[in-house]
Amino acid sequence: MFFLKKLIVYVILPPGLFILVFLIIGFLSRKNKLIRFISFSSALLLYSLSIEPVKDLLYKPLETAYPTPSKPKGDAIVILGGGAYRTGILKEDSTKRLLAGFILHKQMELPLILSGGASMNTLPEAEIMRSMLLTLGVDKSKVYAEVKSRDTEENAEQVKVLCQKLKCQRVILITSAYHMKRAVLSFKKEGLEVVPYPTDFKRDLRYNLYSFLPKISVLADSYKALREYLGLLWYSIDE
Repeated sequence: MFFLKKLIVYVILPPGLFILVFLIIGFLSRKNKLIRFISFSSALLLYSLSIEPVKDLLYKPLETAYPTPSKPKGDAIVILGGGAYRTGILKEDSTKRLLAGFILHKQMELPLILSGGASMNTLPEAEIMRSMLLTLGVDKSKVYAEVKSRDTEENAEQVKVLCQKLKCQRVILITSAYHMKRAVLSFKKEGLEVVPYPTDFKRDLRYNLYSFLPKISVLADSYKALREYLGLLWYSIDE
């Protein structure tokens, strides 16, 4: 009964509901092979992107590119923003990056450079992160925030300006593991020496029966991975 209740919930809520609708359309469109093919293909694609094993396959090349170093060395710690709500609260990715940076700062006492501007009328991510760090007792003289950047390339450009003022050449770069490849490329393009320090890993790696049930949270993670591949493709074309 417990599994049956879970199964019903996964079926009546998205993305399970949409998968079911596509399947019904496919079964009802026996005379139209094109619509049937599109419906079944859409159901399969949506299901695949919504289960943990497929999501992990998407993340593996991104998250295994750079291991987290045990003893990183640098002149400053750079934390990239990963989104914030209009309420002034950091999103999940930003929070995990900030936590990793805070712990590393407590261990190394290096200056913290926070990078992230405002988008869609939200508060600048860097300012939100700075406020949280000061609340946690970090010395404000050790925290620098740039609020002009809107994407990864601009993160690198604006951080370089700050690094020149602080005379920092080697930076310990903190961002989500799936985002590290593109971030490193952007920072190296600006001539900065980068020590990747990935955090916020998305892979589950351990599976059970529920891992094969479609979940909206898994679909959202798959979307992030696919968007990252598009970003890397755009970067290679732009080069």
